[in-house]
This record gives sequence, structure tokens and C-alpha cells, in this order.
Amino acid sequence: MRLILLEEYDERTMELARPIYDRHRRVLLAAGRKIHPKYVERLKQMDIRYVFVEDTVSEGITLEELLDMPSWMDAIEVVQQTFDAVRKREELPIHSLFKLAVKLVDEVKKRKVLAVIPATSLAMEAQPYAHAVNVALLSLQLGKKLHLNDLQLRDVVIGALLHDIGKEIEGEEHHTVKGFEYLRKEREVSLLCAHMAYQHHEHADGSGAPRGLKETNIHLYAQICAIANEYENLISTEFVPPHEALEIIMARSSIRYSQQLVRLFVDTIPAYLPGTTVKMSDGRNAIVTKIVEHMQRPYVRYMDTHEEVSLVDHPSLLIVGQAIL
Repeated sequence: MRLILLEEYDERTMELARPIYDRHRRVLLAAGRKIHPKYVERLKQMDIRYVFVEDTVSEGITLEELLDMPSWMDAIEVVQQTFDAVRKREELPIHSLFKLAVKLVDEVKKRKVLAVIPATSLAMEAQPYAHAVNVALLSLQLGKKLHLNDLQLRDVVIGALLHDIGKEIEGEEHHTVKGFEYLRKEREVSLLCAHMAYQHHEHADGSGAPRGLKETNIHLYAQICAIANEYENLISTEFVPPHEALEIIMARSSIRYSQQLVRLFVDTIPAYLPGTTVKMSDGRNAIVTKIVEHMQRPYVRYMDTHEEVSLVDHPSLLIVGQAIL
């Protein structure tokens, strides 16, 4: 199994490996079938840009590095209910949020590797909620790398889940301010979570918004959320491959982000998701099969011989680009 851009789908050699859902968890297309060209066009109209497929190239790849789909959809449902409550001016479902936060903290703590599923693998109406869950998972991984304790990680995940809550109040332009004003009035939500909503668009050099804060005045949790938010936007809405998204974030360190946090983030997030086809420095094509510990040095399987090698054990062997099959 592998994750591909919808435009790469080839009906002759691929079939759907995981169902495609709408925001209500209704199955739009079931796994185990080919996608008819007319449905491909319909998926594009729904802004679904990624699909999981099975083909001979990716045989045996399980993508265990991803959160399982039911858990991801459960988390998305809680976020959707929360955003709906804010939009309707109803009581915030704090108990559900805290329960989800504990589950996500436990999930991240027990894993050596966790990659996120791009939000644009779901229909457009579900994407904002999937984005929030992904930002929370990415923020948690960086928080874990920083050795934050469980209470701190809980605040990080709640703040990340709610970082865009202001969009439910007043759209895009003033969402950081509106989100802060809303969350600081919620007694059971830490003020630090409110500051994550307030500060996640601030930049280390002072060029961000809404207050033009510099790195030393931006709370650590907001800095964590900012990096996670940028990465998720790059892979989901700009369709940038993970390794390129990490390179973009590295290029922006000290301008937008703390250099130290960026280094830790790069050490935490896989550069190549299993199922990615790659060109090796020896001129051969391969496919990434799994990530054990080193995020930038996965296992790969050569296309010609099916030999699997660990790049950790072969330090002179490099991935030099993506292979187009």
C-alpha cells in the first residue's frame, strides 16, 4: 500500500487500498476496487487530492507509521463537534476534548515513528478538522522530543486542536485574535492554549502577525504549533512531498522559526513516507518500505532485485530524488 496524489492514479495497475470518507464518515468509495475515471473527476471536485492504493510496486508495505484510520476519524469527529459548538455558540465539549487529548498523548508517547495523513485525503468539508488533528499530532511529537511532561503535552495538544478556532467566529483575517479572546474565557482551557491560537502566526524575526512578536517573546507552545501548522499546510494544501516540506521549514529557520526547534522537528518527522518511490545515489530506483528509528534514513527496496536495505547500515547510499514510474 502507498499514498499517492490523485493525479498519479492509474486505473490499469492500481486499486483503492482504503475507503474514502466524507465528514460524516460515510464511505464515498470502498477499498478493494478501481476508481472509474468519472469518479476521479468527482473526487477532484470535492478537493480530495490524495488516495491510498495497492499495486505491485508497493506490495507488502503496511504504512504502520500512520495513525490508524478509525482513530484518526474519531479525533476528527471530536474536533468537528467542537468547532460546530463554537460556531453555534453552544457549550464547548471540554470532556470530549480532554479525553481525546489523553488518547493522542498516549499514542505519540508509545510510538517511535508517527507520520500524518494529509488532510486533503478527505473531502473539503472535513479538511479543517483533519488539519487540526494533524497539527496536534505533529506538535505532540515535537513536544515529546523536548521532554515535556504529560500535563504540558496535554496543553500542547489542546492548543493545537483549537489553534484555528477563531475562524469559526470571524473567518481567516482576525482568527488569531478572535481565537485568543474566545479561549481565554474558557475556565477549563489553559491560558497557554489561548496563546497558541494567538501566536501561531508570529515569526522569530518579528515579521509575523498579529503583534509582530520576536522569538524570545513567543511562547514555546505557540512556536511548536507554528512549525507543525506550516508543515501540515505544505503537505496537505500545497501538495509538497514531506522531504521538501522539511527543507522549506529548514530554509525558514531563524526567520520564521527557532533554529533549535526546527532541528528537533526534522529529527522527529519522517522525510520519506513508506511507499514513496525514490531514486538512489547508485542510479537505481527503489521504494521506501519502513522507518525504524532514523527519520531521514529509512529502509528501501530496490525495484529491480527486490532487495531491502537499511540506509542507516549503508551510510554512503543516499536518496537523491523521487522516482517517476
